[in-house]
Amino acid sequence: MTNLHNILETYISDGPVPGAVTLVARGDRVEVQTAGSADADGTAPMARDSIFRIASLTKPVVAAAVMMLVEDGRIALDDPVGKWLPELASPTVVRTPDGPVDDVVPAAGPITVFDLLTSRAGYGFPSDFSLPVVGRLFSDLKQGPPQPQLVPAPDAWMAALSRIPLLHQPGEGWLYNTSSDIQGVLIARVSGRTLPEFLAERLFEPLGMTDTGFEVPAGKLDRFTSYYRLGPGGERELADAPDGQWSSLPAFPSGAGGLVSTVDDWHAFARMLLAEGTVDGRPLLSPASVRQMTTDQLTRAQREAGKMFLEGQGWGFGGSVDIEAIEPWNVPGRYGWIGGTGTAAHLTASTGTVAILFTQLELTGPTPPPVMRDFWQYVAGV
Repeated sequence: MTNLHNILETYISDGPVPGAVTLVARGDRVEVQTAGSADADGTAPMARDSIFRIASLTKPVVAAAVMMLVEDGRIALDDPVGKWLPELASPTVVRTPDGPVDDVVPAAGPITVFDLLTSRAGYGFPSDFSLPVVGRLFSDLKQGPPQPQLVPAPDAWMAALSRIPLLHQPGEGWLYNTSSDIQGVLIARVSGRTLPEFLAERLFEPLGMTDTGFEVPAGKLDRFTSYYRLGPGGERELADAPDGQWSSLPAFPSGAGGLVSTVDDWHAFARMLLAEGTVDGRPLLSPASVRQMTTDQLTRAQREAGKMFLEGQGWGFGGSVDIEAIEPWNVPGRYGWIGGTGTAAHLTASTGTVAILFTQLELTGPTPPPVMRDFWQYVAGV
């Protein structure tokens, strides 16, 4: 047994995590460890090909798809999105962040594709979730922990979004999550394909990501893990079973958090980014696009305002970029993100390293849980 396996077993035997799968790769050397069970009852051991709800690890994938449309010449980074998303053609902004939702001013400029990619469109979560306009994201858009079967179809969702004012002027402030959902709608409207169809054709099939999608077919449900959260007393509660919300295609495929995947599938996506956008010699993205995705795009003030989510980090397209070595694993330039369902995936171009940890226990806040921190500590010492 490796030290990594022992780390996982510690949190499974003495903690709330039912099971885990990890992948650590540096170049062609790949270590995969599995531990625990696919559910809390121990009915099936965790396996390398176990399927997880990857939540916010969806975001980098969707950002890559937007960049494909940019490279196709279908859209440009500085294009106002109102051309394809007329619901956002004339947005309003709350006069003050903590003010009433109906006290608004016109936006000073349009929301652009670049604003969406950098999460600076004006929609999303700030550090203070109690702001009145943020409440509308939960009530009207069902933002928050993924619940795919409860979200309305894209046109209805966009109509609801259009009735919610921005928290910041477009391009001014970094806000979490909602911009990635808007990117998913943008991809569908620009391409004329549904988001699942576009991702399958342009990313999943070329990369061999055979177990990644917005639903788990019946023939794969035996590999799909159960999903848990902790109750008020710290007790583990079943949030979603394999035959639950991901067993059928949702009306709204969430670009912010709707995908399921395996460690090997996400590794294929990471390898493509490390190879500057190529797979088996075939370019899927240009090196320039990959650099934009994996480079911090925020100002110092925007990073400070988003410190609850981004301590020591900036934001590229769909994921964070480490800019400070505040911990041994925070290598400047490391790119990736963590998902609210207990998943994490990062790549470091300077060392050719990919580190992926998938569990099935919902995170309770922006602070990484101990198992994740110990995993990153292990990776830093590899």
